[in-house]
Amino acid sequence: MHVPDGFLDVPTSVATGAVAVAGVGLALRGARRELDDRTAPMAGLVAAFVFATQMLNFPVGAGTSGHLLGGALAAVLVGPWTGVLCLSVVLLVQALLFADGGITALGTNITLMGIVGVGVGWLVFRLVQKLLPKRTSLVPVAAGVAALATVPVAALTFVLLFAFGGQAPVSLGAVLTAMLGWHVLIGVGEAVITGLVVSSVVAVRPDLVHGARPVLAARRLEVRTDTEVSA
Repeated sequence: MHVPDGFLDVPTSVATGAVAVAGVGLALRGARRELDDRTAPMAGLVAAFVFATQMLNFPVGAGTSGHLLGGALAAVLVGPWTGVLCLSVVLLVQALLFADGGITALGTNITLMGIVGVGVGWLVFRLVQKLLPKRTSLVPVAAGVAALATVPVAALTFVLLFAFGGQAPVSLGAVLTAMLGWHVLIGVGEAVITGLVVSSVVAVRPDLVHGARPVLAARRLEVRTDTEVSA
């Protein structure tokens, strides 16, 4: 989903750049509440994993490309604010060193994958988590559903941006068909990979998974309540 230089006009690129700057600024403040000595190394691992998966690009037509996003995965593992920072760093490195996504389109890519991807992933995850029983075994299920929803939503957001400021000689209908059609399939793959990765971490160290903390807190509260009643 990396947007290249020149695909959107200057006003749209400037607007998404402003959104990206504001989003990263808020994430820098919010990440202070999510990171500690235990979770900081996890953030590095998440960024490295997302970087590797995003480098697997393939064309989907209409001048666009598709790949896994990793927004929901990052949000569930290290938290939404830290997830935005992870995705932003990955996209910056890819644009500067690998020419994957344009420099002038960096704000657009951060907005689509870092802010929309992570934000939607976290909101859907928390919604599904509230509907499911409070079990750590269901955290990967909620994460998978979030990943499935994140990819087409980010793709649709790009289509809306293209409708306002598209510069490429491609019809809006062609972009919509290419982006949504392929990214629904990509979303299925992302859901499977996200679920497997989260499941692996939860099985070993659930305390390191940011999205599992509400479940663990509820479990500790139940155990403490039962102990007090017995006493």
